[in-house]
Amino acid sequence: MRLPRAWLRAAGLAAVGATAVACATSGTAGGAAGGAASPPASASSASSASSAAGSHAPPTPSPQVTQAAGLSPAQLAGQRVIFSYAGQRPPAALLSLIAHGEVAGVIFFSGNVASAAQLSGVIRQLDAAEADPTNPVRAPLLLMTDQEGGPVRRLPGAPFLSEKQVGQSANPAAAARTAGTQAAANLRGIGLNVNLAPVLDVFRTAGDFDDQFGRSYSSDPRAVASLGADFIAAQQAGGVAATAKHFPGLGSAATKQDTDFEPVTLNVPAATLRAVDELPWRDGSSAGVKLVMVSWAVYPALDPSRPAGMSARIVQGELRGRLGFGGVTITDALEAGALKSYGSIAHRALLAAQAGMDLILCSAQSTTEGTECLSGLEGGYGSGALPRAGFEAAAARVMALRASPVLRTWGFTG
Repeated sequence: MRLPRAWLRAAGLAAVGATAVACATSGTAGGAAGGAASPPASASSASSASSAAGSHAPPTPSPQVTQAAGLSPAQLAGQRVIFSYAGQRPPAALLSLIAHGEVAGVIFFSGNVASAAQLSGVIRQLDAAEADPTNPVRAPLLLMTDQEGGPVRRLPGAPFLSEKQVGQSANPAAAARTAGTQAAANLRGIGLNVNLAPVLDVFRTAGDFDDQFGRSYSSDPRAVASLGADFIAAQQAGGVAATAKHFPGLGSAATKQDTDFEPVTLNVPAATLRAVDELPWRDGSSAGVKLVMVSWAVYPALDPSRPAGMSARIVQGELRGRLGFGGVTITDALEAGALKSYGSIAHRALLAAQAGMDLILCSAQSTTEGTECLSGLEGGYGSGALPRAGFEAAAARVMALRASPVLRTWGFTG
């Protein structure tokens, strides 16, 4: 049985997501990303709104919405930034930012890891900073890495099979579930709570961008949808939030079309994007994926003027509006070569937030990049370039994820 759209509605975030999407759409720079109009409300939505208005009983805001409204501008901006650092010891500057409530999470790379025991010790340091009395955000940090399987593994250990190997196995569904279970056990055993996986790109040709590293389950979008959902459900059942990437899909990218290094334009008709590339996000089981990463490629059929992660047409029009995703959106690496014509880190962060991105991923392994991102977001909030309602709604979505029961099963307990 097909359950369209259901798995995109992140468990426990539906109410926050619905409120946040409305706020973000009304307050973001749709014109800045091509002037996309908000999707029309359905008749049932209009009827519900009319009924609510007639009852004179406004909905009770979620605890995260209330908490976000009470944060300082710097703390509010911090709820939207993922930091990184070089080496095996977190810098004092990062620990201080965490203690003051100005960090949403940290991404780890191979260079941060000497052993599982060493990384667990680092996470205890981060948790201690998070528990500082000066921090008003009483929720675990989002501690993440890329543990896709195959050659893309930042930590030693499982999952060992690449997505391609999973798709080619004798029992792909069982292999996908096993990979998700293994990923969760590995990350959670160390203290991480978010995995930037699975990849839901639908590859086109042998040896292309995704296929060369085995990062796509299949060239059949329905197989990608099904196996991705299996991985997501198993991993999240194991206590680690999943991230479906790279919306609306990098499956058509050629071997050398890598947004990490250069701008990439994918000239795929809108009908193909929606029938093939977006199908893994549109169809599948109700796995309740927590996060979606949006790519930095340009898709002229959807928005010729901006990379996807800076396009309100794609973030709000396609992902939020057409597909109904209510969870947390996260950018790809903010320092990517694809964005070299978009100015400073601060300006890139501003543009991504204007498009409706919730979390900004600063993965240059430099605390300075994260603070520059903070500056861009805080400045945009102060100037009105990032209107208050949308900004607080985005922060509330992230805070709801941080406060979710799955992420409270270990780590910070304040």
